[in-house]
Amino acid sequence: MAQAKLSDGDFVRLFETIGPAALAEKVGLKVRGIYGRRVRIEKKLRRQLVAPDTGNSLQTVRTRVGIAHPHRQLIEPKGTIIVFSDAHYWPRIVTPAHKALLRMIRELQPTAVVANGDVFDGASISRHAPIGWESRPGVIEEIEACKERLDEIKREAKNAKLIWTLGNHDGRFETRLATVAPEYAKVHGVHLRDHFPEWRPCWSAWLGPNVVVKHRYKGGVHATHNNAVNSGVSIVTGHLHSLKVTPFSDYNGTRWGVDTGTLADPSGPQFLDYCEDNPTNWRSGFAVLTFHKQELLWPELVHVRAQDEFEFRGKVYTL
Repeated sequence: MAQAKLSDGDFVRLFETIGPAALAEKVGLKVRGIYGRRVRIEKKLRRQLVAPDTGNSLQTVRTRVGIAHPHRQLIEPKGTIIVFSDAHYWPRIVTPAHKALLRMIRELQPTAVVANGDVFDGASISRHAPIGWESRPGVIEEIEACKERLDEIKREAKNAKLIWTLGNHDGRFETRLATVAPEYAKVHGVHLRDHFPEWRPCWSAWLGPNVVVKHRYKGGVHATHNNAVNSGVSIVTGHLHSLKVTPFSDYNGTRWGVDTGTLADPSGPQFLDYCEDNPTNWRSGFAVLTFHKQELLWPELVHVRAQDEFEFRGKVYTL
């Protein structure tokens, strides 16, 4: 069936019965084109098109305790999976860590890329009062900045699965609207996911039964240790911007607590006044997870050394 002959009605019916991948194959398009048309139709119909569950999410996969959870996404644990977090994308700023991320995606060709929370900053809708009447970008400016950066990632990632685990800053977008305009709950555009249809939103991404990626769990300087101990699995988090790997071993073997640092510049405008020029124990970079026979190998980190350098696997790269 050629796309030119596919009416909006037929598109909706097929999208909601066979899903985007099968529809793309049926009409001879890339999945990206299907999602693009989906967005246009959703705007016309003023409702969301919901694809069927094809078994790729944990909505249909039972956990070890036999409970299906609708807010989890399942990623097959194979090859390389790149996890970044806390980008806090800001208009007209492309950080060294973002440039390093694009380069490593291009070189490593991961099977999945996980944006582990706080892609969106929400500076103008923060619950914190403005400091000194500082200038903050508006919501639309931030959304456009996020779209531009995430599109760059998508182009490099090619056929990789794209997952977005919700962070507390991401939540500002919908929390604000739910607070001041709850009557708009079902209008297209009031949900953050409406603006990024190719990224699958969730609270946590499960890389098989033994590795979970989510924005935050325990807090404090020992968070990575406590995360691994208390979760019972290897757990990859962001939120604290610390960029580190902590192993924990017991009778069940070794598991890891991983902090993916921040894709933002720790001294960037997002944090300058908020941190009151205090030193921060933060590091810029992201995590690379490699699987062998579905088992997680020792997690690796990409660390930004300077504005034009980053290190990975004992090598210094120039941006």
